[in-house]
Amino acid sequence: MTMVLSQSVYELAQATSAEGASGLENMNLFRAIVVGIVQGLTEFLPISSTAHVKVVPVVLGWGDPGVAFTAVIQLGSIAAILWYFWDDLRQVTTGMVNALRAGKYDSTDFRLGLGILLGTIPIVVCGLAVKVLIPDFDNSPIRNSSTIAIVSIVMALLLAGAEVVGQRQRSFDALTMKDGITMGLAQALALIPGVSRSGSTLTAGLFMGLERSTAARFSFLLGIPAITLAGLVELKGLLDGGIGSVELIPLIGGLIAAVVSSYLAIFWLIRFLQQHSTWVFVWYRLAFGVAILLAIATGRMENL
Repeated sequence: MTMVLSQSVYELAQATSAEGASGLENMNLFRAIVVGIVQGLTEFLPISSTAHVKVVPVVLGWGDPGVAFTAVIQLGSIAAILWYFWDDLRQVTTGMVNALRAGKYDSTDFRLGLGILLGTIPIVVCGLAVKVLIPDFDNSPIRNSSTIAIVSIVMALLLAGAEVVGQRQRSFDALTMKDGITMGLAQALALIPGVSRSGSTLTAGLFMGLERSTAARFSFLLGIPAITLAGLVELKGLLDGGIGSVELIPLIGGLIAAVVSSYLAIFWLIRFLQQHSTWVFVWYRLAFGVAILLAIATGRMENL
């Protein structure tokens, strides 16, 4: 089953934007809600949400929901993370402004806020570099199945290593600007298919000696600018290209489902990591990568 699902992902990845847009026309309310829930539950876990949003509808016989629909419901995940961390964002922003006025650059809020801003720079710069240097990135060898499988296995091993050697002694109050920059560099790795932004930043946080829940919480805060910018870019491209004949009610239903399920996923993961390790995600990523490589080796899946 895993091999079949994996093959579906990479077959679907060859679809054009025009074909993706038509997915909106085939969405009824029930299907839209299901896809929205899948998007929300997988967006903030250290696994690939894109793969799940494409595979689950295909397995259920609904077809690819399309690029346009996916872009819209991803805005629900953005809304959820802003909703969940609104108080934190307000505190950090207010603290930064007050620190600048008073010249107290050693305050916790100023260091945290500046760390988030500086930590966002690597993924923005690297993203622009990819667009300039690899204009046909979607069809490049780095996106083929075997590469993604290998990356998934490597990231699983790195997360396992972080679990073994990480001290997990530093709390949220101990975060520094350096932590933001270091985790920002790790976040930039998410541009490589199969890495997972949440996975790379969580791994980096554990290596830096952060508590698991602190690493996850800081990962989410750091990801807000990057996720929001990416969502706005996708939305702009969607509006510029047009979304065809849209059924408004299914679209709204999927969006609301993504907001609620994303919020619950954030809530659950932070509390889960307060009492549990990340080994469940390590084993999942290992199984995913190995299944793809076996499928390719046995000829049951093309290395697309």
